[in-house]
Amino acid sequence: MRVSFLGTGDAGGVPLYGCDCVACLRARADATYRRRNCSALIETRTTRILLDAGLTDLTDRFPPGSLSAILVTHFHPDHVQGLLHLRWGRGAPIPVFAPPDSEGCADLYKNHGLLQFQALAKFEAVTVGDLCITPLPLIHSRPTFGYAIEDPLGARFAYLTDTSGLPPRTESFLQAWQPDGMAIDCSHPPREQAPRNHNDFGRALDCLNTAGIGAKGGAKGGAKGGAESGAGWLTHLGHDFDQWEMGNPVKLPAGVCIARDGETVDLRGRLNKGAAQ
Repeated sequence: MRVSFLGTGDAGGVPLYGCDCVACLRARADATYRRRNCSALIETRTTRILLDAGLTDLTDRFPPGSLSAILVTHFHPDHVQGLLHLRWGRGAPIPVFAPPDSEGCADLYKNHGLLQFQALAKFEAVTVGDLCITPLPLIHSRPTFGYAIEDPLGARFAYLTDTSGLPPRTESFLQAWQPDGMAIDCSHPPREQAPRNHNDFGRALDCLNTAGIGAKGGAKGGAKGGAESGAGWLTHLGHDFDQWEMGNPVKLPAGVCIARDGETVDLRGRLNKGAAQ
C-alpha cells in the first residue's frame, strides 16, 4: 500500500492569506513548506482511493477513470470543495463514500453529476477494489469518519482527521487492529485547554500512543522509504503550529514525524513482511 500526502494543511493552509508570521513568510519563499488542504491518496496495484476532496485542482490531478473511489471524512468545505467542479465532468460515475450527513455541502446531493454518494455506517467495513475500509467515528463539529484501511498483504493504515481526541470505541478498535501507519489531526501547537474540534500537539501524540504508535519503531528511509509497524504522521497542520515548531524544535517519539505535502510512503503489511523473511 502506498500513501501519498497530497495536502497536510488546515482550512486556511500555509501560507495563510494576509499573514506575515515567520511560518507563512517561509512558505512563500520556499514552496516545500506550503500546506494545501488536507488530502491523501491510497494506492495498490489495482486500486486508487482519494481521501478527502478539498483540493480544487482534482480535474487536473486525476484523469477520467483514474480513481476507484473517493472517501470523504466530513462535509466541511475544505474537505469537499473539489467535488463542486469535478461533478460536472463526463465519463464513468465516481463512487463517493461519506458519513451519513443529511446536510452535505451546498447542493452536492441535489446536483451530484457523475458523483455517486454512498453513506457509510460506523465500524461497518466496505470493500473498494482490493482494499478493506472501516469507518471510525471521530469527534468534530459535524458527522465525521476516520478510515482504517487494509490491503491484501495485511498493511494497515489509519487516517484520522478532523478530530479532537478519539471516542472510546474508536480507541478500542485501533488498539485491537494495530495499524502499521497512522495519520492524525494536529492542527494546533500545545494548548493548556484542549481545542474543541481539532487536536493540539499533545492530544495528537496521545492518540498515536493509544494506537501503539511511537513505541513500536517507525518509518525507515525517509519520505520515500518503507515503514515498519508503528509509523505516525501529524497532519492537518496550521500556520500557528508551524510557527511554534520553528521556535521550539521538538524531539518526536520514535516513528512519528510531521507530514509534508508530496510525501509518499510505502507500507508493508504483516503477510508481506513474513514472506520477505
